[in-house]
Amino acid sequence: MHATEFLNQPHSAEIPPLVVLMGSERFFKQEVLQALLHQIFPGEKAPAELASRMDGRTAEWRTVQDELKTLSMFGTRRCVCLEGADDFVSAHRASLEQYAEHPARKSVLLLDVKSWPKTTKLAKKVTQGGLTIECTELKGPQLQGWVISHARQRYEKKLERPGAQLLVELAGTSIGQLDQELGKLASYVGERATLTTEDIPAVVGGWRLETTWAMINAVRDGQLGTALAEMNKLLTAGEAPQKLLGGISFVYRKLTQAVRLSGQAKPLASALREAGVFPQEIAATEAYLRKLGRQRAERIPQLLLNADLGMKGESSLPPRILLECLLVQLAATKPS
Repeated sequence: MHATEFLNQPHSAEIPPLVVLMGSERFFKQEVLQALLHQIFPGEKAPAELASRMDGRTAEWRTVQDELKTLSMFGTRRCVCLEGADDFVSAHRASLEQYAEHPARKSVLLLDVKSWPKTTKLAKKVTQGGLTIECTELKGPQLQGWVISHARQRYEKKLERPGAQLLVELAGTSIGQLDQELGKLASYVGERATLTTEDIPAVVGGWRLETTWAMINAVRDGQLGTALAEMNKLLTAGEAPQKLLGGISFVYRKLTQAVRLSGQAKPLASALREAGVFPQEIAATEAYLRKLGRQRAERIPQLLLNADLGMKGESSLPPRILLECLLVQLAATKPS
């Protein structure tokens, strides 16, 4: 079960005596742990204070076992949380396998690990009588769907998929970082119920984002020299070429979608609007595509793919040179 599924289901069932949180996404682990503790200690105002936390790198099995078997003076269940427990699991696997067969029924042992191979005997025993929750990263449409859902559930804001896609492109795929950016966006729009694609660049990314936008707009407007100068500012400031390529790809995917739609007897301006181009950008983008010509515009996906593969090792050229070549190829006006 993934963390997103666990967090969205009604929390009425009793938590089993052995729970594993596996994966490297800390935000999910914190959210799941909080939900688990509220179920283990129902009605308590500060359930986290009732759990025994131990460092999995230094804990000994005897100490953990004694803690699990000690009766709670408050008459409730006990919970022992082993954080960073990968080494603990490796060192005490046999003991854990035996414990999984006959666990302390009034206690919950929670193992926080990064790796949890499903084929091991211990993992199979936990599957039979315990609970494994995957706190792993999300990708692609699944990640965008989480952003939309989280904006609605946590911040009571509506966010459409193009906005979620833009937020991921600008803020990255870290769930914790995306939560922080959604919080800032919610504060920025105040009482307004909807987060728009115009709101996101105003809050996320700072001057680097503004400079990236200026670079892309300069390419569109035929100002190749300006585009290369803006790119140089970003790279000198430490921005990764791969991240700049991500911003360029985000914009140009919309343009290539519009080109495809316009080939189906749809006016180009309407196609740009349907593809999600910002309304204030439609006129300038339409002029750019007409100047570029359909033949060159239809080659854009291949240009983006070539740059991406090149940066991943399929080219001997440095990423900076690949990025410069891409801007030259995308520009409607060739350099003199």
